[in-house]
Amino acid sequence: MWGKCLLLLMVILGLLVPQEVLLGQGAFEISSPAFKHKGGIPDKYAKGSFSIPLSWKNVPQGTKSFALSIVDIHPVAQNWVHWMVINIPPQVTSLEEGVSRKKMPSGAIELKNSWGEIGYGGPEPPPGSGEHSYVITIYALNVEKLDLKPNTSLSKFEKTMKGKVLGSASITGMYSR
Repeated sequence: MWGKCLLLLMVILGLLVPQEVLLGQGAFEISSPAFKHKGGIPDKYAKGSFSIPLSWKNVPQGTKSFALSIVDIHPVAQNWVHWMVINIPPQVTSLEEGVSRKKMPSGAIELKNSWGEIGYGGPEPPPGSGEHSYVITIYALNVEKLDLKPNTSLSKFEKTMKGKVLGSASITGMYSR
């Protein structure tokens, strides 16, 4: 009797609790040692190409590569792209500060930002436009490579990943002038 109840309980938990929680893995997440979620992005990562340090953990099983984006979602900015990176190898789980245009992981490809430059471009919102939200998203993909041109738009970046994303995680940094 107790054996059947225990089995039934295990089945119910298996249906209600995500597998990664049962396995002790936790949810896929991204963070930065430079700021907390919804915290202020330090000035040293703004108005230039010195990229924000990032790390991620609890990577979905089957991940073959990562893609990354940083987008200013403020209405004035209209989804201004600050950084898009594709083909980050699956064993990479962090990017040190300042890696953009200098020492990216082997195989990773930086695309053009909204300024028309390859790599990271820091927050530089129009003065007086208020606080802007910079959404940093890491995508775990089920493919080793995305075949995108350097001048790919954000919408093309997102469409190309459709059906290839095993999981994604985001953190938001705030900045104003």
